Amino acid sequence: MVVTETLARPSEAKSGLPKIKTALPGPNAKRIIADDERLISPSYTRSYPLVVKRGRGAIIEDVDGNQFLDFSAGIAVTSTGHCHPEVVAAIQRQAGELIHMSGTDFFYESMIELASRLSKVAPMAGPHKFYFGNSGTESVECALKLARYHTKRQGVLAFYGAFHGRTMGSLSLTASKPQQRRRFAPLVPGVTHVPFPYAYRFGEGKTERDYGLQCAKFIEERLFKTTVPPEELAAIFVEPIQGEGGYVPAPPEFLRELRRIADENGILLVADEVQSGAGRTGKWWAIEHAGVEPDIVCIAKGIASGMPLGITMTRASIMDWVPGSHASTFGGNPVAIAAALASMDVIEREGLVNAAQLGDKLKKRMSTWITKHPMVGDVRGKGLMLAVEMVKDKQSKTPISKEALEQVFREARTHSAWLPEPVPVELLRKATNEAYHKIS
Repeated sequence: MVVTETLARPSEAKSGLPKIKTALPGPNAKRIIADDERLISPSYTRSYPLVVKRGRGAIIEDVDGNQFLDFSAGIAVTSTGHCHPEVVAAIQRQAGELIHMSGTDFFYESMIELASRLSKVAPMAGPHKFYFGNSGTESVECALKLARYHTKRQGVLAFYGAFHGRTMGSLSLTASKPQQRRRFAPLVPGVTHVPFPYAYRFGEGKTERDYGLQCAKFIEERLFKTTVPPEELAAIFVEPIQGEGGYVPAPPEFLRELRRIADENGILLVADEVQSGAGRTGKWWAIEHAGVEPDIVCIAKGIASGMPLGITMTRASIMDWVPGSHASTFGGNPVAIAAALASMDVIEREGLVNAAQLGDKLKKRMSTWITKHPMVGDVRGKGLMLAVEMVKDKQSKTPISKEALEQVFREARTHSAWLPEPVPVELLRKATNEAYHKIS
């Protein structure tokens, strides 16, 4: 591949990032956005008019030559940065050898290799078994079907604020925004939602620990004693850190109580690590921060640095269904698996440490904004999965208006700033500079 134009390297960042050459959106972006409006599904949730052309490391360039630091990582997907040279090389090698043969009907050695690698970093004791699909929602669908199959129970517990996907099974677990569910009923029956310990907004002055214990207590003392017999529950689905719910970490005590409740009632505990996993929090899986072992783990997004791959990891004894029970034509595609193996190399070598160290520095600095800025109500998260909650005032905690939020986005897109040397950008520098030297 020949790169005829270059992006600004991290070492040049002092000259200013973002680099804005045109009004936003620029003329090329406006043309593409107009065509998009004419041709593409209006169900997509575009929050700002960025038309991406290419990326290297943490830098994105649009079709008009404007350059930005990317804080979204492709919606939590590009865990090793954009076009990491090792991931690109792995994709290129595999694409030249075999793209597809369908692992549901035949065998790939790379499937075994990736399963073995993941087994070594699993958050629960082995042995393990794995199902390969194409996306996060597919990994959740698999977990939902498997939980019902294995336990011979129908009921499922999920949480308000949760996002588990948009296909019908995972959507039935999702409780993030009403628009995601509007006009799609009836959904899959048997799903019950209960409060998630979002202490800042709903804890009424309680500590995260105390509110977490209160939410767990609600399951046992209200739900089980009124509407949901525990012996009819197949699984509890939980995000160790809620994604769309506001990057809200579940208190460790809450997750430990869920594990106890599950054990005492023969219920499976499913950790949805689609967004919080693959090293984002400084550990392979966010649930590890609580020392809790799940029965099933849903994996996608960052595990393959942008290639479509969804994985359902279980204790081996749970994946007891027979041939034909569940499958996927493209799941575990050889090119996606090659990207995942290369991504794991990078994450293990430097990504975990970088996420932990840089995340700690960012959180400490951002936490000072609570006292400095009237509109910053809370700063939370782990590793590089961090959030700033903005409010109209700290007393009522009323969220800022959509217009005010858009103003924040506009300022972030256009404000010129340089990276001071104390910011640890070693990983960004290494990944980006190697991209120029090796992919040329």
